[in-house]
Amino acid sequence: MNRNIIQPLAAAALLSLSGAAHASSDEAWKQLAADVEAKCKKAAVSIEKPSATVDPFGSSHYGLALVTGKPKGAKGLIAQICVYDKQKKTVEIGSELDAKQLGLAPAK
Repeated sequence: MNRNIIQPLAAAALLSLSGAAHASSDEAWKQLAADVEAKCKKAAVSIEKPSATVDPFGSSHYGLALVTGKPKGAKGLIAQICVYDKQKKTVEIGSELDAKQLGLAPAK
């Protein structure tokens, strides 16, 4: 392939990908975020009253959230990464991460 065409093709690809985020309505993004939040909170079975912070757009294939809260039956604060498959509308949740190590909790 001609080297002179690689940069324009790459720029065009990036522009078309960035336009995809703007193509959806605000209501659709809000609905996606609400579904990600609800399903991620439900999946966080080891957290009492989980709180989810949702990436407003996620990636092209996945919704993303960070779920935090008090671990059931223990003290402290933990976090779990939650990944929502936009096509299947299912979630997977990662293992417990110490919120202090992530810089999410104030040091004593």
